[in-house]
Amino acid sequence: MTQMLSQESINGGSLVIIAGPCQIESYDHCAKIAEFLVKQQQERHFHLIFKSSFDKANRTKGTSKRGPGIQEGLAILDKIKTQFQLPVTTDIHLPEQAAEAKECVDLLQIPAFLCRQTDLLLAAAATGLPINVKKGQFMHPSDMKFALEKIRSHGCDTAFLTERGSCFGYRDLIVDMRSLQLMKDLGAHVIFDATHSVQSMGGESGVSGGHRQFIPLLARAAVAAGVDGVFFECHDDPGNAPSDGKSMLPLEQVGSFLEQICALHELRKTFV
Repeated sequence: MTQMLSQESINGGSLVIIAGPCQIESYDHCAKIAEFLVKQQQERHFHLIFKSSFDKANRTKGTSKRGPGIQEGLAILDKIKTQFQLPVTTDIHLPEQAAEAKECVDLLQIPAFLCRQTDLLLAAAATGLPINVKKGQFMHPSDMKFALEKIRSHGCDTAFLTERGSCFGYRDLIVDMRSLQLMKDLGAHVIFDATHSVQSMGGESGVSGGHRQFIPLLARAAVAAGVDGVFFECHDDPGNAPSDGKSMLPLEQVGSFLEQICALHELRKTFV
């Protein structure tokens, strides 16, 4: 499978945007979101990586929708990659999924809850693909050096670390912007997850909530702090999305959001 993500493209100076719907609902739905994002990319010239999950394996309730599964999900991502000539990424949860995902994706994502799972990290590294490890909500940013050591020792040359908030009490998250620099000091590309950072985890209903009104504010702060890219999930109808509806950005807000953070990125390059 042809890989569309290179060190040269990542280091090219453009802001990296990792975006898409939380979980794969159908090919048509993914294509609708991808087409919209490509149009935004053509206007603003950022580096776009399409993201969606084939399995939401850590849902609070056992009855919550999880996605189409690995075979159908990867087939859909492969069609998106081919049709739109986009690099694609998805998250894996088990070591045995790494080799199968390698046949389609350009970037492997390790979920925050699994960022210390050695077997998963080593299996991902063995693919030779770039890896994006999300920092656990329970992790000190400097301790992510150990995740980096694991994947680098087994063949990963291109590593991303993603900040997605830290636990603040039982169900809330807070973002410590110092973590962005601390992780950059480890020698990794640093991404800020603007949508999961505004989640309210769990709850009596068993469905995570969120405060999407803070997505632009936190993303602007992260870009000003010097991140290499921004991760966000978006949806055409977040109120009816099967997961993370309250923390996804509605499509009608994506254009102005991207305009803000891309402009800030260009400004930041003049003084950082």
